[in-house]
Amino acid sequence: MGPDHGRMRSDDWQLTDDPREFVEWAGGFLGARPALHTVLLTVVDALCSRGRHLYSDEDPLFGVLRGEGGRVGAAFLHTPPFPLHLSPVGVEGAEALVARLAGVGHRLAGVSGEQGTAAGLAAAWERQTGVAVRLAQRQRLYELGELSVPEPVPAGRARVAGAGDRALVMRWYDAFKEAVGQRAGQGAGPWADARIAQGGVTLWETADGEPVSMAGVTPASAGQVRVAPVYTPAHLRGRGYAGAVTAQVSRAAVAGGAAHVLLFTDLANPTSNALYQRIGYRKVTDFAVWGFGD
Repeated sequence: MGPDHGRMRSDDWQLTDDPREFVEWAGGFLGARPALHTVLLTVVDALCSRGRHLYSDEDPLFGVLRGEGGRVGAAFLHTPPFPLHLSPVGVEGAEALVARLAGVGHRLAGVSGEQGTAAGLAAAWERQTGVAVRLAQRQRLYELGELSVPEPVPAGRARVAGAGDRALVMRWYDAFKEAVGQRAGQGAGPWADARIAQGGVTLWETADGEPVSMAGVTPASAGQVRVAPVYTPAHLRGRGYAGAVTAQVSRAAVAGGAAHVLLFTDLANPTSNALYQRIGYRKVTDFAVWGFGD
């Protein structure tokens, strides 16, 4: 967890519901460590470009922790119904944030972030509100080192998805969300439209032109690109398609100038963790998602 700076007070956390104001406050702080702050950077960029109600009709909330001289030492964003996402912060900072949110009547369904930070805020939430918390998922953030294409490479080729692939991309996006238990967030149509327009979805297709796997990438932000999601239908898994398409989008991101190419995995899935390491991804740090209440 990140350091605390003296005795924290709840009003050391400055709040706003305006993503552009949040970027003014926190942009330099987030950009100084873009890999660690990948979720904060990509989500706030999406909200600025596509509207602050991109994920739901509920207003988002953003905040920064101000230290001596007004320096930003931590930041968070909350786009309901998702968990609050918090940059690394120490125990006092987490306690102060819970007090600040409780003071304005802001409710949370959970928290995500670096594992120590997420656990610290979850414990503070339980202690201050009496709401039970539970560990929902353990994640690992990886960054691409030296790219290595897994052998053997399956027959076929990669191609960037176009407008004619919209229905397939939508279907696979919904299937991916179902597979990982994510039912909240933007609909498949708006997601597919935005990613296809940006050239942000790549398909692997067999030699006869049948699409068999998909990998998406976020738009570049502060020099970082994140691979998400990677999806292969269940009946086509185990044939090397996911590794091939992930290697392709990773190579394209580097060629496009990304200084950091990142992805998250669920630590409960050893197959995907082993695959990405074979491609050349290396651990940055572990994250966790905690749920609050039932």
